[in-house]
Amino acid sequence: MAKIAFLGAGRMGLGMAARMMSAGHEVTVYNRSPEKAAELVEAGAVLAETPRIAAAQADAIISMVADDDASRRVWLGDDGALAADVAPGAFAIECSTISRPWVLELAKHATAQGFRYIDCPVTGLPEVAAAGELTLFVGATPDDLEAVRPLLTPLCTNIVHFGEVGSGTAYKLVQNLLGSIQIAATAEALRIAELSGLHLPTVVDTLSQSGAASPTVVRMSRLMLEGDHTENIAFTATLRLKDTRIGVELADAVSAPAALGHTAEDIFTRLVEAGHGELHETKVIDLLRE
Repeated sequence: MAKIAFLGAGRMGLGMAARMMSAGHEVTVYNRSPEKAAELVEAGAVLAETPRIAAAQADAIISMVADDDASRRVWLGDDGALAADVAPGAFAIECSTISRPWVLELAKHATAQGFRYIDCPVTGLPEVAAAGELTLFVGATPDDLEAVRPLLTPLCTNIVHFGEVGSGTAYKLVQNLLGSIQIAATAEALRIAELSGLHLPTVVDTLSQSGAASPTVVRMSRLMLEGDHTENIAFTATLRLKDTRIGVELADAVSAPAALGHTAEDIFTRLVEAGHGELHETKVIDLLRE
């Protein structure tokens, strides 16, 4: 049994931390809004007032937060997790979708404090996290990955090792940027069909069986057809914009073509600026109807 500090108790973090508890690990959790961790506390987790307190004597610290700023807050500073006294060779595992420059900077901070840093963004919806069926995109040394693998196993069905620290995040940003492009394109396709007088349920059913179908296109087209952007929000428009932006930033940093990425960023920027940031990302279909 290991002592695990979990930083972040959003929908993804809740499921991941619960998996660690089910595997028999001792879990201490920190969340900026403590009430969001109540479910974990009821199940036996210990709630900490600061990331540093949560990380004290931990064998591994896992972060699952919204963005670069939230990641900085939980890792750095006097109350940050990296300031804690931890077990020798403890792992700092960042599972959040954050920018590659910040991942590389954070890795330097963690290494300087004696941690073994694991770049470990994930893919999967909250229910997938709760079932322990995530896929992990890892950037780490081979030795560090093999050492941490037993701790990661309760979270996932697949671990893909992309190479050194930063490579896991680079892949995740590529994947999510492609997802953003597909979501924006799906909304455009449905709006074209709608304005052409086509029956949208038939369009969505046929599209899901077509050569243009992908898991993203199928799921998003059905959610857009349902039209409820306020319930069961797995991913907000604000988070989609963040992922699109940092994906485009990666493309620009490596001088890659990203015309479609920039277009998707513009569409989701408009969606957030219209006041829909906390709604489901599928609200983009309504933006195109305005």
